[in-house]
Order: sequence, then structure tokens, then C-alpha cells
Amino acid sequence: MVKGESYTTDDIARLLKVSKLTVYDLIKRGELISYRVGRQIRVDASELEDYKIREQEVKTSLASKRHTEKTETFVRSVVISGQDSSLDILSRALEESNVIQPLRSHRGSLDSLIAMYEGRADIVSTHLFDGDTGDYNIPYIRKILVSNPFIVFKFIERQAGFYVTKNNPKNIKTWEDLKRGDVSIVNREKGAGARVLLDEQLRLHNINRNNVNGYNIEQTSHLSVASAITNGQADVGIGIENAAKMVGVDFIPKMKENYDLVILNTQNNQSLIDQVTNILKDQSFQDKLKTLGYTVDDMGDIIWEQ
Repeated sequence: MVKGESYTTDDIARLLKVSKLTVYDLIKRGELISYRVGRQIRVDASELEDYKIREQEVKTSLASKRHTEKTETFVRSVVISGQDSSLDILSRALEESNVIQPLRSHRGSLDSLIAMYEGRADIVSTHLFDGDTGDYNIPYIRKILVSNPFIVFKFIERQAGFYVTKNNPKNIKTWEDLKRGDVSIVNREKGAGARVLLDEQLRLHNINRNNVNGYNIEQTSHLSVASAITNGQADVGIGIENAAKMVGVDFIPKMKENYDLVILNTQNNQSLIDQVTNILKDQSFQDKLKTLGYTVDDMGDIIWEQ
């Protein structure tokens, strides 16, 4: 480690193997001490090392406590797949049960559902818009998890829309504006919910993707899309409102999207389903998500079961 070295939030997310939203959450809670250089947030390398040591001490303490108690409870590893920072909060809540070891996978919604179908994910988040029905998630879940019993929990609601540069100099307001010759976009990767939303809206508005400048230019998170707009790499991108606030771009809301959770409804998962239900209905857990700007009405309600 070079003395005086510091990292950006992108660097830290890569080094810790977490989402950039999680890094912002750590900074907000004071678990990582940061400072600004111009418009950029930075964290000293020594501070990052201290944080990693503190986290390892906590994990060691918990492991020691479990061993001392000589519990005979089976600790189950559970893969939680999705990219939103709300899933990191859910992961920590599940870990506190001492019977579940959450493992995070940062896949997009479609890839997460496919991973569940293939037995590689236990809790999956989805925000997939279906243009034919106007509904979120259920049409996709039923098709991908065909022949599998599952439960869909209502989780959070959030605003999806356009990221544009400050004051929206090109006056981008509608989906039709994306086909203008003077407008360029930055897209999300295949399988991401924002990519599905864009593709469905292009289909509904009879817009050929080949006529959308920048359609094949991809980023892998809401924050990276918003950052691309800030850096002048494109005029508009699709994403959620929270990332716009963090990066400092203007946001034009287009859809209120449902970000739901899916668990296979099997005998082996009954304990997991009960624990997730209890966490989602817990007021303190909901309050944590409210502070991030999410809507939590009816959180934990079962919106589909088969």
C-alpha cells in the first residue's frame, strides 16, 4: 500500500466486491470515513484497511460466539441475487439470525431468475416490466420458473426514469426523444431490469433500436449509467432515482416500478420463507429502507403464490 494512496467509490466497490450503493451506505453510516476532491468522493487506503480489519474482527467474534455456545443449529448458505443496496440490508438482517449465511450475487433480474431456475440462487429480486400487460415481474417469473412452485413477496417501490445532464439542455422528456439524431444514450447490460424496461418501451412506441444512438453502449449498474451522463459520454440513460441523487444528474421519472422478491415454495425453504416474512414486516427494517428513499407500503405481502 502506497502512503497517501486513496480510492474512489468505484475502486472500493470493486475491492470489497459489493455494489457502489453499498459503499455509499457505508459512508453514510460512518463505517467508512471519506472526503471530497472536487466532485469526487475518496477514501484513504489506510481507512479502507482499517475497515476491513474491523469487519474481520466482527466476523471472528461472531464465529467464536457461535462456537462457544456449541449450538447444534445448522447454518445454511443462502444466495441472494440482485443489484440494489436494499438487498445488502436484507442480507445483514438474515445473517443476524445465526442460522443463515447470506451470499450476495449481483446479477440482473433476468439472469437472477434463470439462476434460481438452475438452482444457483435462493432469494431473487426482480423489476421486469411487461409491456403487454403493464405489470411488473409476474409474467416473467411464471414463464422462467415454469413447473416450479414459488412465492413472490412485495418488497420496495422506486421511481425509474431518465438520467439527463443538469437542466436537461436537450429537453429530453419522452421515449420518442430517444430516436432523435442529436440524442445519444448509454444502455444497461442484457438481463438488467432497466434494459428490459427500455426494450419494452421501444417496442410499444414502435422505435427501432437501430435508430437509437448508443443502444449498444452498456454499463453494468445504475450508478455507472448516471456517471456516464455526468461525464458527458451520453445525453440520457435509464435507471432509478436514488442513483441520480448520488451522482448529481437530473432525473425525469417515467415509471413507478415494483422491486419484488422471489423464493421457491419448497419444503426445504419453509424456514427461510418464515424468516424473510418476519424481516420484511419488521418496522425497524422498513425504516432503514425508508431512509434510502424507497416506498415500503405493504412490504412482505404475498402478491403471488403457486
